[in-house]
Amino acid sequence: MELGEQLQKLREQKNMSREELAQEMNVSRQAVYKWENNKGYPDIENLIKLSDLYNITLDELIKGDHSFQKKIVIDKKKNNIEDLSDPGFLVGIILVFVGLFLDLGTFSAGITILGFLTMFFYEDFKQMLWTIKKDFKQEK
Repeated sequence: MELGEQLQKLREQKNMSREELAQEMNVSRQAVYKWENNKGYPDIENLIKLSDLYNITLDELIKGDHSFQKKIVIDKKKNNIEDLSDPGFLVGIILVFVGLFLDLGTFSAGITILGFLTMFFYEDFKQMLWTIKKDFKQEK
């Protein structure tokens, strides 16, 4: 059973209208409609509120909807900033220091900016290069 069907069934078991649920959840009636018709999904905070409201676990709430489970992704990129051994951070910090401490004229500012961009967008750069490489191989 998809999440939307389950949410509608649970709401009807509580004899609640979409409007009443929306007020209880502090969202719009349209948001509830989208959830129940699988046109959108509640965020994690609203999933927790729904599980509390219906007295079921989060597992019971989402376990039947495999397409929703695939959309739940843990963002590993957010932890890279905290990891000082990340290659993007190391390359970026080297470029920043080179740009700041070598007198290369206006070129120094460019290197410094490139260093900061590398520190924060290294994974994106790497993904972009792999995509270009894969596309290039497919053309041959």
